[in-house]
Amino acid sequence: MKTILFVIPSFGGGGAERVLVNLVNNLDKTKYKVFVQTLFDVGVNKRYLDSEIEYIPGLKKQFPGNVFFMKLFTPKALYHLLVREKYDIIVSYLEGPAARIISGCPYEDTKLISWIHVEQHTKKVASYSFRSEREAETCYNRFDRTICVADSVLQDFTSLFHIVKPCMVLYNTNEDDRIRELGEEPVEDITYSNEINVCSVGRLRSEKGYDRLITVHKQLLDAGIKHHMYILGTGAQESKLKAKVAELSVSDSFHFLGFRDNPYKYVSKADLFVCSSRREGFSTAVTEALILGVPVVSTCCSGAYELLGKNNEYGIVTENSEQGIYDGMYQMLSTEGLLCHYKNKAKERGKYFSKENTVRAVEEMFDRL
Repeated sequence: MKTILFVIPSFGGGGAERVLVNLVNNLDKTKYKVFVQTLFDVGVNKRYLDSEIEYIPGLKKQFPGNVFFMKLFTPKALYHLLVREKYDIIVSYLEGPAARIISGCPYEDTKLISWIHVEQHTKKVASYSFRSEREAETCYNRFDRTICVADSVLQDFTSLFHIVKPCMVLYNTNEDDRIRELGEEPVEDITYSNEINVCSVGRLRSEKGYDRLITVHKQLLDAGIKHHMYILGTGAQESKLKAKVAELSVSDSFHFLGFRDNPYKYVSKADLFVCSSRREGFSTAVTEALILGVPVVSTCCSGAYELLGKNNEYGIVTENSEQGIYDGMYQMLSTEGLLCHYKNKAKERGKYFSKENTVRAVEEMFDRL
């Protein structure tokens, strides 16, 4: 039985944290003994780990400037301080600090895997958690495999660093059966409007583009497209976004629902899902919307074409701009029969990202190491 350690900074409410839980919970426990370690013992997703997973908690609080503090130590010193033990396989499940730490593993027979979730675009951004761009490239070349969540992420990463060992794409794992089951639960705490209901799920941060979505919502209303918008999530920009909603006088139709344990029951009852992100990895929220059979409009960010098709076969991919979001939503909401068409296409596409397919691909990768 192989021992596998996954390392991630925390179990916050993001997509990477959620899909890590999905993956480790579904790995074959007769083949692998699975450990998960966080650098900081915080986040809502920790509670969803199966009891078979051995959880190794990090520091109790995530302190400001922790990335700069860790740069005071070499990767090898950080490994001895934070990980210490030997495993057959160690996975850094997010680019950055976890990758720097795991690259310091001193055991030559331990296989190392780096999982990259987002396009980073510049070497400076990709090297932020390292002492230098040179150190970043050296550390990333310590890994036996680099896994990217989308082809666009792989192309971006390999354009920034010369990686000598294999790089490949593996899609995120989603609990598709469970998502559909939870999607059938009734919504009792809010009442959806009698008009078109549009939703989005994500943290209230700049990269999710909700400031743009508020403006587009107002523009669509002014163009006669009656609809209500519902956002599930919390984050640092909440007060700023709510102020913009009040400024544009759309408080009656733009609703913030906060964090919900079961977002799927809200998404499944919406007429449209919108991803307004400036930047994404391989969007977990879009994948889940497809699994639930909800039509999708998404900005052109990492993985959008792989999810929705290069020619909008399964949803509409827009230019990554305010105007692009407007155009995509206007087309979807004003063209007769288009919502119904993409509802059927979403159900079809959602089957492609089944738990069985994605977990099997990861296990095959482990077994080939």
